[in-house]
Amino acid sequence: MRRLFRFLAVLIALSSALFAQEKPNVVIILADDLGYGDLSCYGATQIQTPNIDRLAAEGMRFTDAHSAASVCSPSRYGLLSGRSPWRLHKKGNDYALEKDRLNIASLLKTQGYRSAAIGKWHLGYSKDWNKLPITGPLEVGFDYHFGVPQNHNDHYRAFIENHDLVGRQPGVPFQVVKGKDFPEGIAEFRVEDQVDTTLTAKATGFIRENKDRPFFLYFTPCAPHTHVTPAATFRGSSQAGLFGDHIQELDAHVGEVLAALEELGLTKSTLVIFSSDNGSTPNDFKGTQKTKLNLASEAGGVREKARSAKRDARALGHMTNGPWHDGKGTPFEGGHRIPFIARWPGHIPAASTSAQTLCHTDLLATTAAIVGAELPQDAGEDSFNLLPALLNPALSTPVRRYTIIQGDTRDNALALRSGPWKFIEGKAADGQTDTQLYDLTQDPGETRNISAEHPKIVKELSAALATARQDGRTRK
Repeated sequence: MRRLFRFLAVLIALSSALFAQEKPNVVIILADDLGYGDLSCYGATQIQTPNIDRLAAEGMRFTDAHSAASVCSPSRYGLLSGRSPWRLHKKGNDYALEKDRLNIASLLKTQGYRSAAIGKWHLGYSKDWNKLPITGPLEVGFDYHFGVPQNHNDHYRAFIENHDLVGRQPGVPFQVVKGKDFPEGIAEFRVEDQVDTTLTAKATGFIRENKDRPFFLYFTPCAPHTHVTPAATFRGSSQAGLFGDHIQELDAHVGEVLAALEELGLTKSTLVIFSSDNGSTPNDFKGTQKTKLNLASEAGGVREKARSAKRDARALGHMTNGPWHDGKGTPFEGGHRIPFIARWPGHIPAASTSAQTLCHTDLLATTAAIVGAELPQDAGEDSFNLLPALLNPALSTPVRRYTIIQGDTRDNALALRSGPWKFIEGKAADGQTDTQLYDLTQDPGETRNISAEHPKIVKELSAALATARQDGRTRK
């Protein structure tokens, strides 16, 4: 009998160890304002992205993936929380993750994972940065944080590590002073063209430090967000001007992460997802043109060319959002249809392509399915399990029937995708509801509103929006 008990104990221990080994590390790499057409594996010809192309060759490339919103902060809220950000009815581009809401990091913490948020955060910190600790990612489930508050040229001009600013000047309160180029209270400011280099070193360092345990890395580099300031090594490397150079630097940093996984023998045991927080901006952003850039190198006329990088890329023949209309901050496809690549050797078929419609909100339910965790009813209200689609590129059953995307920063427009249909509900200048309908198979550029010709489709999609609002969720 004792031998039997010992045998059962060993068997249980071995089974538990095997199950733990089957839980993959999870790496999500989320670029900033990268358009559908910015990668060579998605059709770019003036820009070469061999490392991201390698991910696609070794995994699955999705052609109908969407961010939760067409701007940065609500998009990131949706990705981590599995809840559509439009449900908050919040205006602007500054969202915050609720401490009591389950997200990918807090879910994986319950499964024994160590998690890091490295890069652009843009999901809220405590207000007074002279009152420590500065709360943020560590209060919502992450174990380590190193990043920039909003982007690599925000007016804070400093990194945050865990609960404090990096390089704080002793005895001098931190303060952003209107009219001054740099804040007070920081001894050494961030260098714009070195930000992603620093972030990548932190990301690969985290991987190495946690190679012997399951980990979740949420890596959010700043490229190619304005200002377009690639490191000097990459300037002139593309055929799409400074903007293309910035994307090629991003690709090199992705390569460093992949190389670290390979060096440590973690490639097969790691799910890697690469995507973008929203579509690109076709035009150069004028709001920060007067910002004084802090650069390590002036080579290549970067200070001046950064002002017109998008226009210059377009003049060279590069279409940042591919065939899709408009871009960031709009409900049109160019604002939210984004690259999405997933690699998990031995599970996701290599060199596969999927036309499944997905949304970033789906990553919470998918992660839960992968690690065998049950998703509570009060979490991930708009998150659908993508695992069947990831394992089977030929899956014909839609993972989700409707996909609803926040279309602007004014709580004024929603985009809904269903099959070939693109439905937009917004408010006209007189305050009345304005609807648009497009058949993307016939009109990918969304040039002809055919809502009047298809009243039954408009009625169906309007009803789907109404149901989503009333139910407070789309996941059943």
